[in-house]
Amino acid sequence: MPRKRKSTAPALAPVPAEILDQFAPAGILTAAEVDAATRRFKKALIERALGAELTHHLGYPPGAPKPDAATNQRNGRSAKTILTDEGSVDVAVPRDRAGTFAPVLIPKHERRFTGFDDKILALYARGLTVREIQAFLHEMYAVEVSPDLISTVTDAIVEEVTAWQARPLDRRYAVVFFDALRVKIRDEGVVRSKAVYLALGIRGDGTRDMLGLWIEQTEGAKFWMKVFTDLRARGCEDILIAVTDGLKGMPEALEAIFPQTTLQTCIVHLIRHSLEYASYRDRRPLALALQAIYTAPTAEAAAAALDAFDASPVGARFPTVTAAWRRAWTQVVPFFAFPPAIRRVLYTTNALENVNRQLRKIIKTRGHFPNDDAATKLLWLALRNVTVKWVKTATGWPAAMNHFAILYGDRFTRDA
Repeated sequence: MPRKRKSTAPALAPVPAEILDQFAPAGILTAAEVDAATRRFKKALIERALGAELTHHLGYPPGAPKPDAATNQRNGRSAKTILTDEGSVDVAVPRDRAGTFAPVLIPKHERRFTGFDDKILALYARGLTVREIQAFLHEMYAVEVSPDLISTVTDAIVEEVTAWQARPLDRRYAVVFFDALRVKIRDEGVVRSKAVYLALGIRGDGTRDMLGLWIEQTEGAKFWMKVFTDLRARGCEDILIAVTDGLKGMPEALEAIFPQTTLQTCIVHLIRHSLEYASYRDRRPLALALQAIYTAPTAEAAAAALDAFDASPVGARFPTVTAAWRRAWTQVVPFFAFPPAIRRVLYTTNALENVNRQLRKIIKTRGHFPNDDAATKLLWLALRNVTVKWVKTATGWPAAMNHFAILYGDRFTRDA
């Protein structure tokens, strides 16, 4: 019988019945009555907190004689409607005669309470458009929110995105996976398909770190020079192994910025690319024939297996597959120099593909983005939701650590 997981949430103290009676009658309540009572309670708490702020500002409580040294005093209240995560609430904001009181809980000219912006960002991060968010808030909370307000809230995270893109990185990453997904973005009045490149690093202890995202219409050595220069400028001094799916221009740029890094082609991507040449019925025998190549114990044995595949009846039917493997062979060969524990880590970019899969679920409902910044905002919010769940080390990492330490010595064992 499975054990019940203990809740880690702090226990909440019960609210006395006499307090609850002031906001709702005892007995069975409808959902609307519970919602109304919750708003009344929130209104009372907000007004009480604002009153406490004014007391602190003036230096004496309400009803008490004004001190002789005091030159300011209370001056009634003004009505204000604020948007909360539970709908709109009408509150009475206290004022002072001198007009110097500046509330902290609800600043002047602010009409959104803590939590409302977070709700908008949560909906936006899950792929809802501005119009869909507007309709959702109206349907669920009876709150009228303009598209401009929603855009203002989402634009407010641009600084966070910029800071994340420029944050310092670790000095060394054992493995960095590079991959890309396609996003439609309007550019100079034309909707273009641009690539969003992601880099996922694995630290020496096996924990994962999303290093950044870059948007570019075309890839090449010039683009990858910019990416690798950015990584180095942010503190990354060494990458032991870079795993990629044959991205154009990467070998030349990697050699220029990180000359000691081993570039490894993703074997699974190569297999999938090979299977694209076969019909559904032929894919299983083709995959079995290719297995002898990438499971070979040495590079020499793998080359012999590739030659044997080329000479076999299956290879004769699919000469383009042999050609694809030979074109990528320079980046395939390093794979065979590693022991099985490291091969299992490098075998696929599944860690990054899992991220891409979740991102595609979010962007698939979008026709296109108005600009690069809009795409970056949504992808960053989505990445934040994905990476917050990363608590475990990379799959198979404990078994690979000793082999990394032996193969790379100080490059792996020195402090990050």
